[in-house]
Amino acid sequence: MDTSRRTLLKAAGVTTVGGVVLSACSAGSDTSSDDSTSSAEASYSTGSIEFDGSQWSYDADNDVYYQLGAYYVTDPQAPDIETLAVFVPGAYLSTSKNDDGTYTGTIDTSGTVGDFTAATAPIVLPVNTPGYASQAALTSYSYDTVSSYMEAGFVYVSPGLRGKDTNTDDYDGNAPWGVTDLKSAVRYVRYNADLIPGDTERIVVFGHSGGGAQSSIMGSSGDSTLYTDYLTTLGAAMEDASGKTISDAVNGVMAWCPITSLDYANASYEWNMGQFSSSGTRKKGTWTKQYSLDLADAWASYLNQLKIRNGSGKVLTLEKSDDGHYLAGSYYDHVVSVVEDSLNDFLSVTDFPYTPSNSFMAGMDTGTSGDSSGAPSGDMSGAPSGDMSGAPDGDMPSDMGSGGPGGDMSGAPGGDMGDMGGAGGTTTSTTYKTVEAYFKHLNKGGTWVRYDADSNTATVLDLGGFVQSQKEATKDVGAFDGIDRGETENVVMGSGEDGLHFAGVSRSVIRANQGTYASYSDWKSSYAASQYSRDFKKTDDVGGDVLDRMDMYNPMYYLSPWYSGYKSATITPHWRIRTGIMQGDTALTTEINLALALGQLGAVKDVDFATVWGQGHTMAELTGDATDNFISWVKETVAS
Repeated sequence: MDTSRRTLLKAAGVTTVGGVVLSACSAGSDTSSDDSTSSAEASYSTGSIEFDGSQWSYDADNDVYYQLGAYYVTDPQAPDIETLAVFVPGAYLSTSKNDDGTYTGTIDTSGTVGDFTAATAPIVLPVNTPGYASQAALTSYSYDTVSSYMEAGFVYVSPGLRGKDTNTDDYDGNAPWGVTDLKSAVRYVRYNADLIPGDTERIVVFGHSGGGAQSSIMGSSGDSTLYTDYLTTLGAAMEDASGKTISDAVNGVMAWCPITSLDYANASYEWNMGQFSSSGTRKKGTWTKQYSLDLADAWASYLNQLKIRNGSGKVLTLEKSDDGHYLAGSYYDHVVSVVEDSLNDFLSVTDFPYTPSNSFMAGMDTGTSGDSSGAPSGDMSGAPSGDMSGAPDGDMPSDMGSGGPGGDMSGAPGGDMGDMGGAGGTTTSTTYKTVEAYFKHLNKGGTWVRYDADSNTATVLDLGGFVQSQKEATKDVGAFDGIDRGETENVVMGSGEDGLHFAGVSRSVIRANQGTYASYSDWKSSYAASQYSRDFKKTDDVGGDVLDRMDMYNPMYYLSPWYSGYKSATITPHWRIRTGIMQGDTALTTEINLALALGQLGAVKDVDFATVWGQGHTMAELTGDATDNFISWVKETVAS
């Protein structure tokens, strides 16, 4: 990069909010305390996207260099959020100590950590944004936070991202700003590739829930022109010093329970779960019960138009059924097979007696996490360690206990536990002494699954039986785009703190059936289709309307030929998707369709998809620890 360009960008000045200077000013130093922590910050100001190679701090005990507080855009709308922190194994830098205790470093191409060098090391970015909330970049150093990644030889970049909880008088956090911020951070890393170690062709994003969703959006929308105006508004790095276009496409995505594909999420939720419920807003005699069933039918129509294919190339469809709404056809059979595979995977690794722990992590209705980062409490690495697998119901198995699925998964976001009854943790549960006793429990409401002791395998007979036993709906009808705009996602797609309608399928269903719905006593005129049409016309400061922004936040928009955005973006070649099959936060079809759509694209090299039995809305893993499994996957797949 040329010196004149560096000088020009740095001369743009320092931003203040409320009279507080937001450029970091304290100098770093050697860190040698027992807990290897430090709050040292590098000196950065807004107006520059130049990484300062003369401001490294150093943890001598663990041989880690790091910098905090680097602005990744020249014109941040949210200067208190739009920074990042960089953590690098010491072997990747050649340094000299400065008078103030910091270090000036250059990339050392000869240094190695395990199988990696400074030129080949994967660069990983956590996306800890439950409920599409914000994520604060790390503002202090703790070796415990990054130790697994440093020991693996990775470069760890912690970006600050706006979210639905960061709507202020000065800036918004609604979609698409969270992903736009993440794209800007990726571009910053590539712009400064000569100063930050790591392979910019091995950038991986990873997250759970809303973080898994935004990771999936990143993986499907690489270099999408829909983001161009938003990126230029921030002053993101669009070209390098030679004028070459910089890409924001990533090379790997790890998504746990990605709550995404929101355009048809209302409908998929009712087809998969809502149609089997008869309580609450699905109680007989309410307009919302009929709305639920109409949404289920609309989902079938949409699914059939997608022409989604299985691994053998067969188009999967739904057909009308004698019982229920479109509970027949090859797509229905595929969903049942996914449930069956999940249960049989569980049986293959689980020893009895078996005691579900029933712990869980926050769902999609969370507010700001206790540490304001959107990360699990006490852990900002993007991969909690502890005991946090599970499902919301006391009868639903979660952590697989001794000899079974589930690793060490603690660290639920603090404060608001979302759809899980307002609290996170572990509920009491039953110990099942034999596998036969467990299956008796599964079938207590009616036989929907059979067990063969000779082969230790199960056969799932009925999707409705599984749902009523293990995956009951936990959200009201209008699970994502609420009838009163009261769901988390209404704010995500909203305007500032005001929620907006965004689901075209809901408008269509209500418009077609409004006369019928209005005959019910619980109908209100504020539920009318006209309210959706009004909201759809509203634009943000960049000029995007609600449906435009919905497209930007929908991976299927880029992955399916049914959408106009098909193949308009660079798709990540490597994917790992895990979901707890018992979660009531979203339909199982969300992850299934994402995996199927990815599998149809030639640009995608591999899709490692699995549902995990006995776990709910958590960083679900069949065996082992989420962090260890993620790191192993990056080594074996993305970096191979």
